[in-house]
Amino acid sequence: MLGPLPAGRRVDETSLVVAAQDGDPRALDELAATYLPLVYAIVRRALGELADVDDVVQETMLRALPELRTLRAPECFRPWLVTIATRQISTHLHRRRADAERTAPLDRLTDSPDADAENLALIHVELSGHRRKTVRASRWLDPDARALLSLWWLETTGRLTRAKLAAELGTSVAHAGVRLQRMRNQLESSRSLVAALEASPRCSRLTAALCGWDGVPSTLWRKRITRHTRSCADCVRAAGELVPLQRLVPQL
Repeated sequence: MLGPLPAGRRVDETSLVVAAQDGDPRALDELAATYLPLVYAIVRRALGELADVDDVVQETMLRALPELRTLRAPECFRPWLVTIATRQISTHLHRRRADAERTAPLDRLTDSPDADAENLALIHVELSGHRRKTVRASRWLDPDARALLSLWWLETTGRLTRAKLAAELGTSVAHAGVRLQRMRNQLESSRSLVAALEASPRCSRLTAALCGWDGVPSTLWRKRITRHTRSCADCVRAAGELVPLQRLVPQL
């Protein structure tokens, strides 16, 4: 069990939470650095030594920090953060099961000792199509997110460490992780958007929602289109055909 904090330390960290809620960037940075080990411990205990521990930790901090001002009892920050971490673990496990079910047929073709050149060629074409969609999705990102995408790609392919990436951004490792996760969330939304736009046939309600759009990707239209795609069963189904991003990264 994760025991309670000493009384004196609890008072100090409550003051830190209050300062962060008031918009003090140094307090926010210190708060993230202070509680990051706690979140790592919780996630690692739940998921083991899986490579996606970092992702869940980042998702937790990405959700917690922007919602900090909604916390009415600053002295309860620690259990509040633990609750968010637990919820993100559950969400991640559910998503991983869904991804495994969706990509199983492709994996069986790849791993089969009898896979012939034709099957492998089909797999390559399939993944290449998804990569091209991801490139088109990147055009919908905010300018700073596009820059982050390049850094994330360098990190994912082993050409840049997280510490060096954070130095490039001029921020802490903890905040770099939060910013990268925010970029990935934006990219996933953009991938879903592109899948919906390119679906054949396209959702008629989406076509109606596009009235007045000049065909040029923009932040305003990304938000408008995403509001529709998230609530439309047809558009959600189109996005459900996407291959998980981590399968595409090495050759993006």
